[in-house]
Amino acid sequence: ALRLVAAVEVHTSKEVDAVNGTNLRLKCTFSSSSPISQHLSVTWNFQPEDLSSHEPVFYYLKEPYKLSAGRFKERVTWDGNIERNDVSIIIWNLQPTDNGTFTCQVKNPPDVDGTIGEVRLRVVQKVHFSEIHFLAVAIGSACVLMIIVVTVVIICRHRRKKAQEKRIQVADTELREKENLKIREEKEASPLED
Repeated sequence: ALRLVAAVEVHTSKEVDAVNGTNLRLKCTFSSSSPISQHLSVTWNFQPEDLSSHEPVFYYLKEPYKLSAGRFKERVTWDGNIERNDVSIIIWNLQPTDNGTFTCQVKNPPDVDGTIGEVRLRVVQKVHFSEIHFLAVAIGSACVLMIIVVTVVIICRHRRKKAQEKRIQVADTELREKENLKIREEKEASPLED
């Protein structure tokens, strides 16, 4: 009889960009055909871009184990939740020397074979604008421009209205003065009737 071989599937992002000096959560989740075992183990390793030998990053077996040496000593913490099939870690204070590929391997006896998650990390000096960032900036700029245009139109209309009111007021004043002058002239021209 043929027996089906159980396997663990591991899921990670393929590529991640992060800014130099920041912290990064390297997400890794898994699925297994077997219930979660007390002997479940998680191994994170790192291979630099120069393809030199793999270096240990983090290990979990019943509890998280920190490294006692190496480039990731004191810089990696556990951020997973085994019950939720999450075996993620956080790398603190990223540096350009962290450029390379991180691997996440999960063994859940009797599921000990399966895929290994790989994440290629690029540590950059600053974040590159993505299309979403560009779109957000474009929409924000358009909104600001619309607000400025509406404000200018309102100010212009307000000034025009004020100027028109002033012209009407001046015209009324001139008309009154002319009427008063005319009345005075009529009084002066007509002989006194006493």
